[in-house]
Order: sequence, then C-alpha cells, then structure tokens
Amino acid sequence: MTAFDYGKAFSRNLGWVTGQEQERLRHCRVAIAGMGGVGGFHLLTLARLGVGAFNLADFDRFDLVNFNRQAGAGVSTLGKPKLEVMASMARDINPELDLRLFPTGVDERVLNEFLADVDLFVDGLDFFALDIRQAVFAACAERGIPAVTVAPLGMGAALLSFLPGHMSFDDYFGFAQNSQLEKAMRFFVGLAPARLQMGYLVDPSTIDLANHKGPSTPMGCMLCAGVAGTEALKILLRRGRVYSAPWGVHYDAFKNRLARTWRPGGNDRNPLQKFALAALRRRLQA
Repeated sequence: MTAFDYGKAFSRNLGWVTGQEQERLRHCRVAIAGMGGVGGFHLLTLARLGVGAFNLADFDRFDLVNFNRQAGAGVSTLGKPKLEVMASMARDINPELDLRLFPTGVDERVLNEFLADVDLFVDGLDFFALDIRQAVFAACAERGIPAVTVAPLGMGAALLSFLPGHMSFDDYFGFAQNSQLEKAMRFFVGLAPARLQMGYLVDPSTIDLANHKGPSTPMGCMLCAGVAGTEALKILLRRGRVYSAPWGVHYDAFKNRLARTWRPGGNDRNPLQKFALAALRRRLQA
C-alpha cells in the first residue's frame, strides 16, 4: 500500500499555484456549513485543492431525495449522517486533514467555535436556512472573515462574495426582521439578479418558496463547487480579482451565458431589485 504524501498527492496543482502557495493552502482553515447539495462538493473540491483544515457542520442524514445532486448520497449511505459520510470522503483524499466537526449543525450556541481560527467561510446551507445564514454572515463580518455563497440555480451557478470592509450580507439582502417568506423572496432575487435560469424552467410551479420547495440539478451543484473553489483560492492566496457584493457573477451552462451583475443599494435601495421583489410578491399572491 502506497503511503500518503501531501506533496505528491497535490503535485498536479503546481503550475496553477506555486509550491509556496500550495503549502499556504495546506495551513488554511475553511468553515463550511451544510454538507448537502453544494456543501459536500465544496468540501471535496477544496480538499483536492490541498486545503488542510476544515470546520464542518451538518445535522442531517442522507435520504432518497438527495440522490440527484448530493456528493455523498447513495444506496450505501442512506440514513447515515451527512457530516460523517463527507468527513470520511474528505479524509480519503487527505488523511492528514484537521477536521473540527459540528454534528448538531451550526447555530447561535456554537457559532463562535465554528468560526474559530477560520480564514474563509463557504456557505453550503440549505436555501431555506435563512435565519442562521443571516447570523453566520453577520458573525463573519464582525470577525473580518471573508464569506462566499454560490447558488445552484438551474444548470448554472451564481456567486456572491462578502469581503471585510465592503458591503455586508445584511446590507445587500435586507433581511432585517422580515418574515421567512419575505426573506426567501429577498434571497432568491438577490442571489442572481440576471435570472438566467428562469428562461428554461419547464414547470414554474416546482418553485414554491412558501412551502420550502424548489428543483435542482447535479450540474448546478458541481458548477458551484468549481466556482467556489476558485473564489476560495483567490481569497486564500490573495491572488486574482475578487468581486465583492454588490457585484455578482452568474454563469449558466444551459444558456452558455455569463452575466456580471451590479446592484448598489441591494434589495432595499436598488430600483431594479425593488421592482423584481414587487413582481415576485404579486406572483405569489396570484
């Protein structure tokens, strides 16, 4: 049996990163909340990039409805904790990983510990985990931790990065103390202002924000991991331009289109966002 060797295992990264940069990634710690649709792929991508330490949180177990898009979902993992399965898969890539696991998920009680020593937060939370997402991004802003969210929308990926000293998650989305439905609408509209995915949605009734339901594809989730992994590399190595909110990037593979969006003022003060929110409210009330 071949002994694990970090340098050899990740040697094919060299050329795109220097040896010094690879060693830097080895000593970075990334927090990922959620090991489902996007979080699991985020973890495996960053583990293959050579990131050496993670804080991981998830309380859920794999189910049949996860099979179409989640990295750890399969017959052999049915009913097993997502965190346990994904940690095992990551350790299979790099047995030297330093993992801090949070099997009850991330909440206000463990937030300080979850973000301890973290260089970057990558959002893998369920779309409808709105209150804790708001709390995590606020905590990152307070601690000066860069935070990235990439949404799998249709067959594409929409990226938003929140960097220290720039527009915050709260300022962009304007969640405040709104209802869960209003927060869901604001998140939906704010994630991808270009709405590239809506042109080929064959059954609009499958998007049901009020009942916490929405369609997904494996392509969207895997594209998200590539985008998030690249954004993480740029942030952790401080190389390459990172567009911070209110800038966003949306790539859609089905349409072969890339849109760079800019929504100064966010949902509350940008006229385009206010119009989109009003239209969505009317649709839900119809």
